[in-house]
Amino acid sequence: MTRQGWNRLPREGARDYTDGMIDRVEAKKVVPVVVLDSVDDAEPLAEALLAGGLDIMEITFRTEAAAGSIERIAKSFPEILVGAGTLLTPDQARAARDAGAVFGLAPGLNPEVVEAATAAGLTFSPGIMTPSEIERALSLGCRLLKFFPAGAAGGPGMLKALAGPYGHTGVKFIPTGGISAANLTDYLALPVVAAIGGSWMVDRKLVADKRWDEITRLTREALEAAAG
Repeated sequence: MTRQGWNRLPREGARDYTDGMIDRVEAKKVVPVVVLDSVDDAEPLAEALLAGGLDIMEITFRTEAAAGSIERIAKSFPEILVGAGTLLTPDQARAARDAGAVFGLAPGLNPEVVEAATAAGLTFSPGIMTPSEIERALSLGCRLLKFFPAGAAGGPGMLKALAGPYGHTGVKFIPTGGISAANLTDYLALPVVAAIGGSWMVDRKLVADKRWDEITRLTREALEAAAG
């Protein structure tokens, strides 16, 4: 599949992950949305996800541990495609890239953040919820978009409706927000969905309680469901 029409390529000299990143996201179909309160949990969590068969993770910039956690995982587990979520400012986008993130996401569409991420060589997926936001994202060169909050915004039905006028552009979505083991297949049944973003398999309390075996089990079950 050609990457023309996907998110912009990294700047010259950046790690060449873009083509492979899209393929890996579509192959796994699951992106765990992680909130870490301690950098010491980063490596055990990475090991738990790998044990469950998942080599992709999004660490959100909602805590002070985010950048340090990304840095640890990027150095210790080069086989993991590590990304940064909840990037709300240009400085956060640059910090995520400096820490070793190879992709980034945001809950909304801020052109300044998109431009900063692109300039830093970070493949970026802004958040959208409306047709106007999709068109703005397309004008900024973004084709892999976060659909948030998926459940509250109409779920699979809304995405199916959006696919009508925009599917021919090559746009794909990662719905996040309200996704669970019970409904992930409803989203993945849509050709316009590249993958789902979910947090149930990496719940904050599971991480805090260091229930790594449970995280591995839930991850494996999510991947099996996504694979059909």
